Amino acid sequence: MNRIETLFQSGRRDLLSIYFCAGTPRPDATADTIRALERHDVDLIEIGIPFSDPMADGPVIQRAATDALRHGMTLRRLFDDLADIRRDVRLPLILMGYLNPILRFGFEAFCARCAEVGIDGVIIPDLPFADYMTDYRPLAQRYGLDMIMLITPETSEERIRAIDAATDGFLYMVSSASTTGARDAFDAPTLDYFRRIAALPLRNPRMIGFGVSNRATFSDACRHASGAIIGSRFVSLLEEEGGDATRAIVRLKEAIGASTDASEV
Repeated sequence: MNRIETLFQSGRRDLLSIYFCAGTPRPDATADTIRALERHDVDLIEIGIPFSDPMADGPVIQRAATDALRHGMTLRRLFDDLADIRRDVRLPLILMGYLNPILRFGFEAFCARCAEVGIDGVIIPDLPFADYMTDYRPLAQRYGLDMIMLITPETSEERIRAIDAATDGFLYMVSSASTTGARDAFDAPTLDYFRRIAALPLRNPRMIGFGVSNRATFSDACRHASGAIIGSRFVSLLEEEGGDATRAIVRLKEAIGASTDASEV
């Protein structure tokens, strides 16, 4: 059992997962950002692997990825930056990235380095489920990595059940079929989708992402799942604060109504 599974088996609710892109807004900031997020009681962290064609991401994360690549961030450098992260960081860490740079690195080499530096799970949005089952699942399991799959409002119940049966960690519930980005509120069809998935007898817990950015959307996500994943809003705040992850996460937690210690700003 890895750290992701331990977190969800604790039975805690209103979990907060934060996404940010490695190498932004400074190329040497990745480890410091992780440590700042842990100090401010984030439950889970998704570290983005920058890619030149992030098809599932909106303009905020696209810009962050472009900046990171311009700064010289690579997957090899990211692993080097994380080499010592488990000396003091205890919360679950997930790498999120597209298939192309991972295959260029070599999938088994990628899994091996994840295990070496203490990564608990991987999200690859453009990895086809059939390919995962035949080519990638055995390697991920060999190295103790949870492969986390995305589902959307358009994903059939049959496919959701198949994904649930073949993956571990949690199901990443995308709130809509559009790209990432902040949203003021979830509409009625989206809330119906949340309720429909919550009613299924699934083995994995669920986290809701895409569009969570304020008190209303965070509350709705937590009401229908174990918690929420916030990416674009945190990335924007990190940029506004000049890379100061402490100030960015304090502002975010205030915006979503989560407790924080403002004295640490």
